[in-house]
Amino acid sequence: MLRPGESAIVDVDLPPPGPDDVVVRTRWSAISRGTELLVYRGGVPAGQAERMRAPFQVGDFPGPVTYGYLAVGVVESGPAELLGRDVFCLHPHQTRFVVPASAVSVVPDDVPAGRAVLAGTVETAVNALWDAGPRVGDRIAVVGAGMVGCSVAALLAPIPGVEVQLVDVDPTRAEVAAALGVGFAAPEDARGGCDLVVHTSATQAGLARSLELLGVEGEVIEMSWYGDRPVSVPLGEGFHAGRLAVRSSQVGMVSGARRARRTYADRMTLALRLLADERFEALITRTVPFESLPDTMADLAAGAPGLAVRVQYGGS
Repeated sequence: MLRPGESAIVDVDLPPPGPDDVVVRTRWSAISRGTELLVYRGGVPAGQAERMRAPFQVGDFPGPVTYGYLAVGVVESGPAELLGRDVFCLHPHQTRFVVPASAVSVVPDDVPAGRAVLAGTVETAVNALWDAGPRVGDRIAVVGAGMVGCSVAALLAPIPGVEVQLVDVDPTRAEVAAALGVGFAAPEDARGGCDLVVHTSATQAGLARSLELLGVEGEVIEMSWYGDRPVSVPLGEGFHAGRLAVRSSQVGMVSGARRARRTYADRMTLALRLLADERFEALITRTVPFESLPDTMADLAAGAPGLAVRVQYGGS
Protein backbone atom coordinates (compact mmCIF):
# COMPACT_ATOMS: atom_id res chain seq x y z
CA MET A 1 0.00 0.00 0.00
CA LEU A 2 1.41 3.37 -1.03
CA ARG A 3 1.63 6.05 1.65
CA PRO A 4 1.69 9.84 1.26
CA GLY A 5 4.98 10.79 -0.35
CA GLU A 6 5.19 7.57 -2.38
CA SER A 7 4.21 6.77 -5.97
CA ALA A 8 4.54 3.90 -8.44
CA ILE A 9 3.74 2.94 -12.01
CA VAL A 10 1.04 0.26 -12.14
CA ASP A 11 -0.65 -1.75 -14.87
CA VAL A 12 -4.33 -1.08 -15.56
CA ASP A 13 -6.80 -2.73 -17.92
CA LEU A 14 -8.43 -0.42 -20.44
CA PRO A 15 -12.19 -0.74 -20.72
CA PRO A 16 -13.54 -1.63 -24.18
CA PRO A 17 -14.37 1.62 -26.00
CA GLY A 18 -18.02 2.41 -26.63
CA PRO A 19 -19.41 3.92 -29.83
CA ASP A 20 -18.90 7.47 -28.52
CA ASP A 21 -15.43 6.89 -27.02
CA VAL A 22 -11.88 7.50 -28.20
CA VAL A 23 -8.74 5.50 -27.49
CA VAL A 24 -5.80 7.86 -26.97
CA ARG A 25 -2.13 6.93 -27.02
CA THR A 26 -0.41 9.48 -24.81
CA ARG A 27 2.50 11.40 -26.31
CA TRP A 28 3.11 13.97 -23.57
CA SER A 29 1.79 14.99 -20.16
CA ALA A 30 2.88 17.59 -17.63
CA ILE A 31 3.06 17.70 -13.86
CA SER A 32 0.94 20.42 -12.31
CA ARG A 33 3.53 21.01 -9.65
CA GLY A 34 1.50 22.75 -6.92
CA THR A 35 -1.66 20.64 -7.01
CA GLU A 36 0.01 17.31 -7.74
CA LEU A 37 2.54 17.73 -4.94
CA LEU A 38 -0.32 18.55 -2.58
CA VAL A 39 -1.99 15.27 -3.61
CA TYR A 40 1.33 13.40 -3.47
CA ARG A 41 1.89 14.51 0.11
CA GLY A 42 -1.65 13.57 1.17
CA GLY A 43 -2.65 17.19 1.85
CA VAL A 44 -6.14 17.26 0.32
CA PRO A 45 -8.64 18.38 3.01
CA ALA A 46 -11.38 15.82 3.63
CA GLY A 47 -14.03 18.49 3.05
CA GLN A 48 -12.64 19.25 -0.43
CA ALA A 49 -11.95 15.69 -1.55
CA GLU A 50 -14.78 15.58 -4.07
CA ARG A 51 -13.93 18.99 -5.56
CA MET A 52 -10.27 18.00 -5.87
CA ARG A 53 -10.91 14.84 -7.88
CA ALA A 54 -9.26 14.81 -11.29
CA PRO A 55 -11.82 14.16 -14.05
CA PHE A 56 -10.71 10.55 -14.66
CA GLN A 57 -9.10 9.84 -11.31
CA VAL A 58 -9.08 6.27 -10.01
CA GLY A 59 -9.17 5.84 -6.24
CA ASP A 60 -10.08 8.18 -3.40
CA PHE A 61 -8.12 10.65 -1.31
CA PRO A 62 -5.88 10.50 0.58
CA GLY A 63 -4.85 7.64 -1.73
CA PRO A 64 -3.67 5.67 -3.50
CA VAL A 65 -5.05 7.57 -6.49
CA THR A 66 -4.18 8.14 -10.11
CA TYR A 67 -3.86 11.87 -10.60
CA GLY A 68 -3.00 14.49 -13.19
CA TYR A 69 -4.88 16.53 -15.77
CA LEU A 70 -2.44 17.68 -18.45
CA ALA A 71 -2.27 14.99 -21.13
CA VAL A 72 -1.79 15.16 -24.90
CA GLY A 73 -2.00 12.16 -27.19
CA VAL A 74 -3.03 10.88 -30.59
CA VAL A 75 -6.46 9.34 -31.21
CA GLU A 76 -6.02 5.71 -32.27
CA SER A 77 -9.70 4.76 -32.33
CA GLY A 78 -12.88 6.80 -32.40
CA PRO A 79 -14.90 9.10 -34.67
CA ALA A 80 -13.41 9.55 -38.13
CA GLU A 81 -12.88 13.29 -37.68
CA LEU A 82 -10.62 12.62 -34.66
CA LEU A 83 -8.58 9.67 -35.94
CA GLY A 84 -4.89 10.50 -36.02
CA ARG A 85 -5.42 13.94 -34.45
CA ASP A 86 -3.48 15.19 -31.44
CA VAL A 87 -5.88 15.97 -28.59
CA PHE A 88 -5.67 17.42 -25.10
CA CYS A 89 -7.47 15.74 -22.21
CA LEU A 90 -7.77 16.35 -18.48
CA HIS A 91 -6.49 12.84 -17.73
CA PRO A 92 -4.00 11.39 -15.23
CA HIS A 93 -0.53 10.29 -16.37
CA GLN A 94 -1.17 7.08 -18.32
CA THR A 95 0.28 5.59 -21.50
CA ARG A 96 -3.15 4.93 -23.09
CA PHE A 97 -6.67 5.77 -22.03
CA VAL A 98 -10.30 5.49 -23.11
CA VAL A 99 -12.59 8.49 -22.61
CA PRO A 100 -15.74 9.93 -24.22
CA ALA A 101 -14.93 11.82 -27.41
CA SER A 102 -16.53 14.87 -25.80
CA ALA A 103 -13.74 14.87 -23.18
CA VAL A 104 -10.94 15.66 -25.64
CA SER A 105 -10.05 18.92 -27.39
CA VAL A 106 -8.24 18.96 -30.72
CA VAL A 107 -4.80 20.57 -30.63
CA PRO A 108 -4.58 23.28 -33.34
CA ASP A 109 -2.17 22.59 -36.19
CA ASP A 110 0.03 25.56 -35.23
CA VAL A 111 0.47 24.39 -31.62
CA PRO A 112 3.22 21.79 -30.98
CA ALA A 113 1.87 18.75 -29.11
CA GLY A 114 4.61 19.07 -26.51
CA ARG A 115 3.53 22.63 -25.71
CA ALA A 116 -0.17 21.76 -25.64
CA VAL A 117 0.30 20.07 -22.25
CA LEU A 118 0.08 23.59 -20.80
CA ALA A 119 -3.55 23.96 -21.95
CA GLY A 120 -5.04 23.24 -18.52
CA THR A 121 -2.76 25.82 -16.90
CA VAL A 122 -3.46 28.46 -19.54
CA GLU A 123 -7.18 27.72 -19.18
CA THR A 124 -6.85 28.54 -15.47
CA ALA A 125 -5.12 31.81 -16.38
CA VAL A 126 -7.85 32.68 -18.91
CA ASN A 127 -10.48 32.23 -16.22
CA ALA A 128 -8.50 34.45 -13.85
CA LEU A 129 -8.32 37.26 -16.40
CA TRP A 130 -12.07 36.97 -16.96
CA ASP A 131 -12.49 37.29 -13.17
CA ALA A 132 -9.98 40.13 -12.81
CA GLY A 133 -11.07 42.28 -15.76
CA PRO A 134 -7.72 44.09 -16.27
CA ARG A 135 -7.97 47.48 -17.99
CA VAL A 136 -5.81 49.33 -20.50
CA GLY A 137 -2.90 51.02 -18.73
CA ASP A 138 -3.23 49.11 -15.44
CA ARG A 139 -0.27 48.58 -13.11
CA ILE A 140 -0.38 44.87 -12.26
CA ALA A 141 1.76 42.58 -10.13
CA VAL A 142 1.64 38.78 -10.34
CA VAL A 143 2.98 37.41 -7.06
CA GLY A 144 4.28 33.88 -7.52
CA ALA A 145 6.16 32.88 -10.68
CA GLY A 146 5.03 29.27 -10.91
CA MET A 147 3.25 27.73 -13.89
CA VAL A 148 -0.01 29.54 -13.20
CA GLY A 149 1.56 32.89 -12.33
CA CYS A 150 3.73 32.86 -15.44
CA SER A 151 0.74 31.96 -17.61
CA VAL A 152 -1.24 34.86 -16.14
CA ALA A 153 1.67 37.24 -16.76
CA ALA A 154 1.99 36.02 -20.34
CA LEU A 155 -1.68 36.75 -21.04
CA LEU A 156 -1.55 40.17 -19.37
CA ALA A 157 1.58 41.37 -21.18
CA PRO A 158 0.02 42.19 -24.60
CA ILE A 159 -2.77 44.41 -23.16
CA PRO A 160 -2.04 47.97 -24.37
CA GLY A 161 -0.33 50.18 -21.83
CA VAL A 162 -0.31 47.57 -19.07
CA GLU A 163 2.74 47.37 -16.81
CA VAL A 164 3.18 43.81 -15.55
CA GLN A 165 5.67 42.81 -12.89
CA LEU A 166 6.25 39.16 -11.96
CA VAL A 167 7.22 38.87 -8.29
CA ASP A 168 9.00 35.85 -6.80
CA VAL A 169 11.56 34.91 -4.17
CA ASP A 170 13.53 32.89 -6.74
CA PRO A 171 15.83 35.25 -8.71
CA THR A 172 16.19 32.71 -11.54
CA ARG A 173 12.57 33.43 -12.53
CA ALA A 174 13.77 36.77 -13.92
CA GLU A 175 14.89 34.91 -17.04
CA VAL A 176 11.39 33.49 -17.54
CA ALA A 177 9.85 36.92 -16.99
CA ALA A 178 12.12 38.38 -19.68
CA ALA A 179 11.06 35.63 -22.11
CA LEU A 180 7.42 36.48 -21.41
CA GLY A 181 8.01 40.20 -21.96
CA VAL A 182 7.23 41.33 -18.40
CA GLY A 183 9.22 42.87 -15.55
CA PHE A 184 10.56 40.99 -12.53
CA ALA A 185 11.24 41.85 -8.90
CA ALA A 186 11.96 40.18 -5.59
CA PRO A 187 9.09 40.70 -3.10
CA GLU A 188 10.95 43.41 -1.18
CA ASP A 189 11.71 45.33 -4.37
CA ALA A 190 8.31 45.08 -6.07
CA ARG A 191 6.57 48.26 -7.19
CA GLY A 192 3.55 49.31 -5.14
CA GLY A 193 0.47 51.33 -6.03
CA CYS A 194 -0.95 48.53 -8.17
CA ASP A 195 -4.46 48.58 -9.59
CA LEU A 196 -4.53 44.79 -9.51
CA VAL A 197 -2.45 42.00 -7.96
CA VAL A 198 -2.85 38.36 -8.92
CA HIS A 199 -1.59 36.06 -6.17
CA THR A 200 -0.45 32.53 -7.06
CA SER A 201 2.40 31.72 -4.64
CA ALA A 202 0.26 29.65 -2.22
CA THR A 203 2.11 31.21 0.72
CA GLN A 204 0.89 33.39 3.56
CA ALA A 205 3.81 35.76 3.02
CA GLY A 206 2.88 36.09 -0.66
CA LEU A 207 -0.70 37.00 0.15
CA ALA A 208 0.42 39.59 2.71
CA ARG A 209 2.82 41.16 0.21
CA SER A 210 0.09 41.18 -2.45
CA LEU A 211 -2.09 43.35 -0.22
CA GLU A 212 0.84 45.67 0.47
CA LEU A 213 1.40 46.21 -3.25
CA LEU A 214 -2.13 47.49 -3.90
CA GLY A 215 -3.02 51.11 -4.40
CA VAL A 216 -6.19 52.63 -2.94
CA GLU A 217 -9.27 50.54 -3.85
CA GLY A 218 -7.09 47.93 -5.55
CA GLU A 219 -7.94 44.24 -5.64
CA VAL A 220 -6.10 40.97 -5.09
CA ILE A 221 -7.25 38.04 -7.22
CA GLU A 222 -6.40 35.01 -5.08
CA MET A 223 -5.62 31.94 -7.20
CA SER A 224 -3.61 29.97 -4.64
CA TRP A 225 -4.83 26.63 -3.32
CA TYR A 226 -3.61 26.07 0.24
CA GLY A 227 -5.04 22.60 0.80
CA ASP A 228 -5.31 21.86 4.52
CA ARG A 229 -2.93 24.64 5.60
CA PRO A 230 -4.41 27.49 7.69
CA VAL A 231 -3.64 30.98 6.37
CA SER A 232 -3.71 34.29 8.23
CA VAL A 233 -4.74 37.32 6.17
CA PRO A 234 -3.44 40.72 7.38
CA LEU A 235 -6.63 42.76 7.42
CA GLY A 236 -5.22 45.42 9.73
CA GLU A 237 -2.67 48.01 8.56
CA GLY A 238 -4.10 49.84 5.54
CA PHE A 239 -6.66 47.24 4.47
CA HIS A 240 -9.79 49.15 5.48
CA ALA A 241 -8.41 52.66 4.99
CA GLY A 242 -7.34 51.72 1.47
CA ARG A 243 -10.69 50.01 0.73
CA LEU A 244 -8.80 46.96 -0.53
CA ALA A 245 -10.42 43.74 -1.74
CA VAL A 246 -9.50 40.06 -2.00
CA ARG A 247 -11.45 37.88 -4.42
CA SER A 248 -10.96 34.23 -5.29
CA SER A 249 -10.59 32.77 -8.76
CA GLN A 250 -10.91 29.03 -9.36
CA VAL A 251 -11.07 27.16 -12.64
CA GLY A 252 -13.76 24.69 -11.55
CA MET A 253 -16.46 27.11 -12.77
CA VAL A 254 -16.41 29.41 -15.77
CA SER A 255 -15.95 32.97 -14.50
CA GLY A 256 -19.23 34.68 -13.70
CA ALA A 257 -18.22 37.48 -16.05
CA ARG A 258 -18.44 35.05 -19.01
CA ARG A 259 -20.60 32.16 -17.75
CA ALA A 260 -23.70 33.20 -19.67
CA ARG A 261 -21.81 33.31 -22.98
CA ARG A 262 -18.92 30.78 -22.71
CA THR A 263 -18.82 27.06 -22.02
CA TYR A 264 -16.00 24.96 -20.59
CA ALA A 265 -15.27 23.79 -24.15
CA ASP A 266 -15.07 27.41 -25.36
CA ARG A 267 -12.58 28.22 -22.62
CA MET A 268 -10.39 25.21 -23.43
CA THR A 269 -10.50 25.96 -27.16
CA LEU A 270 -9.29 29.49 -26.42
CA ALA A 271 -6.49 28.22 -24.16
CA LEU A 272 -5.23 25.87 -26.85
CA ARG A 273 -5.36 28.61 -29.46
CA LEU A 274 -3.33 30.94 -27.23
CA LEU A 275 -0.57 28.32 -27.00
CA ALA A 276 0.46 29.11 -30.56
CA ASP A 277 2.46 31.88 -28.82
CA GLU A 278 6.07 30.67 -28.61
CA ARG A 279 6.64 32.56 -25.35
CA PHE A 280 4.96 29.70 -23.48
CA GLU A 281 7.95 27.45 -24.24
CA ALA A 282 9.75 29.31 -21.43
CA LEU A 283 7.46 27.58 -18.91
CA ILE A 284 8.72 24.09 -19.79
CA THR A 285 12.01 23.75 -17.95
CA ARG A 286 12.46 19.98 -17.77
CA THR A 287 11.43 16.88 -19.75
CA VAL A 288 11.53 13.38 -18.25
CA PRO A 289 10.52 9.92 -19.51
CA PHE A 290 7.28 8.40 -18.24
CA GLU A 291 9.21 5.57 -16.60
CA SER A 292 10.94 8.02 -14.25
CA LEU A 293 7.74 9.58 -12.87
CA PRO A 294 8.02 8.10 -9.34
CA ASP A 295 11.59 9.38 -8.98
CA THR A 296 10.60 12.72 -10.51
CA MET A 297 7.76 13.23 -8.02
CA ALA A 298 10.11 12.47 -5.13
CA ASP A 299 12.63 14.89 -6.60
CA LEU A 300 10.03 17.67 -6.88
CA ALA A 301 8.76 17.00 -3.35
CA ALA A 302 12.34 17.45 -2.13
CA GLY A 303 12.43 20.91 -3.70
CA ALA A 304 13.92 20.42 -7.17
CA PRO A 305 13.85 23.74 -9.07
CA GLY A 306 11.99 24.52 -12.27
CA LEU A 307 8.54 25.25 -13.63
CA ALA A 308 6.59 22.82 -15.79
CA VAL A 309 7.95 19.28 -15.89
CA ARG A 310 6.93 17.63 -19.15
CA VAL A 311 6.63 13.85 -19.36
CA GLN A 312 7.52 12.05 -22.59
CA TYR A 313 5.93 8.73 -23.56
CA GLY A 314 7.88 6.36 -25.82
CA GLY A 315 9.10 8.10 -28.94
CA SER A 316 6.16 10.55 -28.75
